[in-house]
Amino acid sequence: MSKVFREALAAVNPTHVPERWVYAAYDQCTFAVGPLADADPARTGVLLVECPGKPARRPYHKQKLALILANLRHFALELAQAGYHVRWRVADSYRDAVAALIDEVGSVTMMEAAERELREELQPLVDAGGLRVVANATWCTTDADFDTLGAPPWRMDAFYRGVRRRTGVLMEGGKPVGGRFSHDGDNREPWRGEPAAPAIPTFTPDAVTREVAALVDSAFPDHPGAVDLLHLPACQEDAEALWRWAKASCLPSFGPYEDALSRTESNLFHTRVSAVMHLGRILPRRAVDEVCALDVPINSREGFVRQVLGWREYVRHVHRKSPDMAGSPNVLGQRTPLPPVFWGGAPSGLACLDGVVEDVWREGFSHHITRLMVLSNTAQLLDVDPRELTDWFWVAYIDAYDWVVEPNVLGMATFAVGDRMTTKPYVAGSGYVHRMGDYCAPCRFHPKKSCPLTPMYWAYLARHRESLSGVDRAVRQLLGLDRRSETQRAADRRTYERVREALGRGEALEP
Repeated sequence: MSKVFREALAAVNPTHVPERWVYAAYDQCTFAVGPLADADPARTGVLLVECPGKPARRPYHKQKLALILANLRHFALELAQAGYHVRWRVADSYRDAVAALIDEVGSVTMMEAAERELREELQPLVDAGGLRVVANATWCTTDADFDTLGAPPWRMDAFYRGVRRRTGVLMEGGKPVGGRFSHDGDNREPWRGEPAAPAIPTFTPDAVTREVAALVDSAFPDHPGAVDLLHLPACQEDAEALWRWAKASCLPSFGPYEDALSRTESNLFHTRVSAVMHLGRILPRRAVDEVCALDVPINSREGFVRQVLGWREYVRHVHRKSPDMAGSPNVLGQRTPLPPVFWGGAPSGLACLDGVVEDVWREGFSHHITRLMVLSNTAQLLDVDPRELTDWFWVAYIDAYDWVVEPNVLGMATFAVGDRMTTKPYVAGSGYVHRMGDYCAPCRFHPKKSCPLTPMYWAYLARHRESLSGVDRAVRQLLGLDRRSETQRAADRRTYERVREALGRGEALEP
């Protein structure tokens, strides 16, 4: 089901014989940086590989599959229109396709793959000398930036301050603009309907994108979710339109409501640029520079910069330094299977959890606080196996790759690697969701009287007290636990057991 694309590529693909070849991975849809940035298109060929085996490994959301393949196919057309000779190959593995080209031409160059999975698959070709790997120029930071942290535990704030000082981003006279490196304390306002949240932009799918959607539906009919063509940025032009919308409509109000929750507005003022940024469509340093130049409040500018120049870069370094994240780290010994509610179709009775899960399977996306303080928090309180939760995020979200999802879930959301990269487990009772959002209003549970999240929070601390006793930032939480009576603790345990058993059976909770 590629007739439209192949005919479109054949119509614009130059016929010159390339003198050098570059392999561009599926998440390197750019010729603004890297080995293509200074290449002569008339002398350069680019190999792009469509590998049906990769999406078959896991039940990825259909929107994610369509996003990646549509962008890769449009990138092929963009390259050809720019004068590069494009060789498109469909292969059972990336290694087989690259190896075949090496056998033919002798040497191929690529930017280092962001995903560990792809690096490991191609490593034999590197070892044999046929594949030359250069630094991935889409990143904003270097190994040296991270190595200043020394041995773990590592901390993002130290990394972020160092990168800000080195790059001069949001710095004046050696000091941070606005007087502080972090304006996080200004970014914790609940949203009460004003200012109005912007409508998520839509795109007009062309014949190539529609063909991709049909292919995904045909080849992967059992994968969850659906392809939403109107909200699929499929090419560079779409990515630019998304970025213009983000700067004009989201950034002015992003800061104050960065951590807010809303059952009616799944996006609020988040830019939704992560998915196209991870594909190389909008380069992170460009995004940082353009946001710094916007006439918007400093807490909005700094909040975005911290997410991109800080956290995004930090987690990719942590991932490279943590090969055990490819496995199943689990310092708290959490073994509860992921409840059916996460896959949709089995409501939990908790309005926050059910609402966010519905958003995820509709859009393949939700913002970072819903990920951390609704989905991951509930899973933590249930003692869900960290690997199962990680793999769920990996398949459910359009912006999830191994370097993103493993440190975010195994490192931050579940504390599965201990304090290696974060200072404490991110767990909370009902108070956080109630304070920061409006999910509690229609919920069958009262946030202060009957919501099970609060007793589950105390039960979580009691179960893991020994493991958390050496974690400095957990001390205050454990002191709160000490003030609960034995009767309260017993009730907490019963609530945890009742909720875990009911959700495990796919049953909705009742007050």
